[in-house]
Amino acid sequence: MSLRVDISKSLAGFELCADFEAPSGITVLFGPSGSGKTTLINAVAGLLTPDSGRIALGERALFDAARGINLPAHKRGVGYVFQDARLFPHLSVEANLNYGRKRAANPPGAAEFDRIVTLLGLGALLGRRPAKLSGGEAQRVALGRALLSGPKLLLADEPLAALDGARKGELLPYFERLRDAGDLPILYVTHSVSELGRLANHVVTLSRGRASGLRTPADVLADPRLVSGGVRGVGAMITAVVVAHHNDGLSELDAGGVPLFLPKVGREIGAHLRVRIAASDVILSRQKPEGLSALNILKAKIVGLREGEGPGAIVALETAAGQIQARLTQRSAKALGLAVGLETYAVVKTVSIAQEDVGG
Repeated sequence: MSLRVDISKSLAGFELCADFEAPSGITVLFGPSGSGKTTLINAVAGLLTPDSGRIALGERALFDAARGINLPAHKRGVGYVFQDARLFPHLSVEANLNYGRKRAANPPGAAEFDRIVTLLGLGALLGRRPAKLSGGEAQRVALGRALLSGPKLLLADEPLAALDGARKGELLPYFERLRDAGDLPILYVTHSVSELGRLANHVVTLSRGRASGLRTPADVLADPRLVSGGVRGVGAMITAVVVAHHNDGLSELDAGGVPLFLPKVGREIGAHLRVRIAASDVILSRQKPEGLSALNILKAKIVGLREGEGPGAIVALETAAGQIQARLTQRSAKALGLAVGLETYAVVKTVSIAQEDVGG
């Protein structure tokens, strides 16, 4: 089932225009604060009425201005996870979950309840009250409550924004599991490049209320006009397989036949991972480097060279592991004689790849 959105909405000093189709899996709504992400997701949820257009989930219209259709939020079959968990403080975790279950058009049975509890690792928390939960645990309960409402679509509005790094790392794998289940479309709002790289199947970018069609995560991460921080935020996403965990605290991955060493990752041998590599963490050499401490050296071919308005430049590199980006000064690019088609070597520092940039 897919979500089709083609709407416009005028607010004070702001106009939202969105036209895209989101299939099953995670479609990230990506853009800076004030770009219209929450306005868009609230229109899909039925919390905001567009001025014109249509929203449909499969063949079922949730909103159609021309036909006078505007289903209320509780009849749309949509689950919503907010930035804050919004749990009922006087109810246990189990009772909070059952609240969502009872609101379903066709309440799930005990087997489905147990499946969601297992999926989100909530078994040990069922008897607790929200005040006894960490931020990450509370968001997992909120996610479980949304799933137990039997949604045909899941909305998540920056669900990790209020969490610290450790709690974000705790919750991300659960969204990865939902993405890989592939049985419902998920709109996920964020402005984090790490979350985009780890979670997105597709991306809709927003800028000043204008929403793009679907883009790939790789295309968005490589474009300094789209990522926060401009050229400082540019990077790439590659896929790799865990092949070994070494006694010195490093994990070895196979990325297209290229060995890639990272600080130890908590995944089993054979696990497939996504790894985001920031352009600022890549160094270029015209000859194969020798006598360096760096372990990750990839033979590469330059396929793009983009100079910024300032002193920097972004070099797109095709490697056996996939395309990556390197950020360097224009002066360095000229000194090295870099040009499209030139073969070079990319050096990636092992410790520069953060844990939040590695996921399933």
